[in-house]
Amino acid sequence: MVRMDSVSLRVEIPDGVTVTMSDGSISISNDGKTVTREFAHRTVSISLVDGALEVFCNLPRRKERALAGTWAAHLGNMVHGVTEGFEYTLKVVYSHFPMTIKVDGDRLMINNLFGEKVPRQAALPWSPAEVQVKIENKIDVIVSGSDKEKVGQTSANIERACRIRGRDRRVFQDGIYVVSKK
Repeated sequence: MVRMDSVSLRVEIPDGVTVTMSDGSISISNDGKTVTREFAHRTVSISLVDGALEVFCNLPRRKERALAGTWAAHLGNMVHGVTEGFEYTLKVVYSHFPMTIKVDGDRLMINNLFGEKVPRQAALPWSPAEVQVKIENKIDVIVSGSDKEKVGQTSANIERACRIRGRDRRVFQDGIYVVSKK
């Protein structure tokens, strides 16, 4: 099999976005939003060249080529997060027992799921400055922020808190589900 000479992937940096690099850690910020991530590998490197971030690997093996593509995708998500942000929309679904939800500090309280007396809780592990959770119209939950992984994990925590065990999911479809991602 022919081995590639090098891999070089570029991630463009828009105007107004600042990039700070120090000891394998990269911070990208814009308008008060900052996303920081660690990037460390012995053969794959990231450098700032002509207003763009360049992920470079000389004589890559298959795993290093894959890692370079993954890093470029992470950097692209970081730039998109500080410029436009990420937003996941979740929908509350119930058929017989009306569910009520509310944000209570660092958790989302889910009351009356299938008529249960004890409320379920979904962890919201990040501060409201990093990930915002809003409830609209009593059935829409909007999770937004600048870090895609934190927004996605918060949405997954909310969805997982409503998991139904011991019943057929095709019939008992009550819960909170992700309906759109932006």
